Amino acid sequence: MSSVDSRELFAPLGPTYDRVGAALSFGQDPRWRRYLVSRLPTDQGHVLDVATGTGLVALELVARRFRVTGVDRSPEMLAIARRRFRHGGVELVEANAESLPFADASFDHLTFTYLLRYVEEPGSTLAELARVVRPGGTIASLEFGVPRGPARPFWELYVRAGLPVAGLVLGRGWREVGSFLGHSIREFWARHPLERQLALWSAAGVRDVSVRRLSLGGGVVLWGTRA
Repeated sequence: MSSVDSRELFAPLGPTYDRVGAALSFGQDPRWRRYLVSRLPTDQGHVLDVATGTGLVALELVARRFRVTGVDRSPEMLAIARRRFRHGGVELVEANAESLPFADASFDHLTFTYLLRYVEEPGSTLAELARVVRPGGTIASLEFGVPRGPARPFWELYVRAGLPVAGLVLGRGWREVGSFLGHSIREFWARHPLERQLALWSAAGVRDVSVRRLSLGGGVVLWGTRA
């Protein structure tokens, strides 16, 4: 994992994650998640949602009549998801994305959200994700982006000043997120610009990868087909 342990970072956030995440993104995070899910074919197949957290993407998948298994390494976040799906509909598994407890080609499709910034080897993790998807299945991801052009200075101001202040006000674990997030996003894209990411997807066995920048580049969705 990266120098910031995602399990430790997210452990206290579960009870407020959905509401605060939407607010800090000015309502864009729920929109991005819906767009992510819309990239999957409407075949009602079995989807593995990796880094499922509190189950926000899983909820969208269920609404579109997919069969869903959610995976996350945080028991605290999964506890919120289990309450969300207490009447069934989603199987939830505590596991690490870098070593999934599933056989090859177990799922029709796979989604993952805000994951690759927290792993040591994004290419190896992508290969592991692709391993459990059947040939012809769709793999789709959502990640924070770094806006380009005129929007960049406003983004920098927000992540350097706005987020840390909001984190201090919110408390309950959000102080660490507010201080960490901007640097994490910036560093990830510096190390893994889009061309590098596309090469990693290709090396993992995912073809015909498409990219959509949302909200002036604040969110980035990638999706492609398992070769």
